[in-house]
Amino acid sequence: MPAYTIKHITRYTYAAEVIDCANQIMLYPVEDERLDVESHDITISHDAGLVQESNIDTFVDYFGNTVGVFTVLQPHTVLVITSTKDVVTHPIQFPMDEQPAEQQWQHLRGLRHEVGFIDFLTQEALASCHDMKATLSQHVNLAEKPLKNALVLSEYVFDNFHYQQGVTNVETPAEEIWRLKAGVCQDFAHILLEMLRMFGIPARYVSGYVCPKTEGVRGAGATHAWVEAYIPDYGWLGLDPTNNCIVNDGHVRLAIGRNFSDCTP
Repeated sequence: MPAYTIKHITRYTYAAEVIDCANQIMLYPVEDERLDVESHDITISHDAGLVQESNIDTFVDYFGNTVGVFTVLQPHTVLVITSTKDVVTHPIQFPMDEQPAEQQWQHLRGLRHEVGFIDFLTQEALASCHDMKATLSQHVNLAEKPLKNALVLSEYVFDNFHYQQGVTNVETPAEEIWRLKAGVCQDFAHILLEMLRMFGIPARYVSGYVCPKTEGVRGAGATHAWVEAYIPDYGWLGLDPTNNCIVNDGHVRLAIGRNFSDCTP
């Protein structure tokens, strides 16, 4: 079972002194059958001293993520948050995918009005929706099972979008990502979300880390993003379009949500 030590440093530098600064952090790994957290320390420092970890309050949000909140009352111009965790990951069990395709699509259609899935099926308003769907329909085959189509769409993003820093930001809409055919992991996850939802496959955004076992893995050394698609008779399966792979024991989840805004570290 792979074991990783992950150190995440966030540094804020302000143009002028800030006082009574309220902050929210999402730096707590999702602990379940896929991951054990052996230890986790958070250090928060600023010009005037330290914020004790005991002064960080936590709560669980609507999507099941652990969120930390703290306040710095003293005037400061720099704030540094250091999160260090030791984790052990476990390999996933891959879907058996034995149900007939039509039965699976019927199951997904039945989720459209279920409260737990509405958020993960709702699309952005896209002017290019028809163009996007027409293009993708050349690759998607609804006679095939949802899993196969989800993998096809993830591979489409990997093959047709250029990994390039500096052309987008966290607020870039899917419309612009589709036009640019470029971006980083957040953009690849964002556009894959829209593609999956367009064809009726529930999809949610995931933030976390990718811990490479080999060279050439995109997104290593920084926060990473990918997608989880809902597969009937299985559940949520992670797809990393940036690296064209199914998420396994090299990925560590921090937060899950509708999009990046729900998962900001």
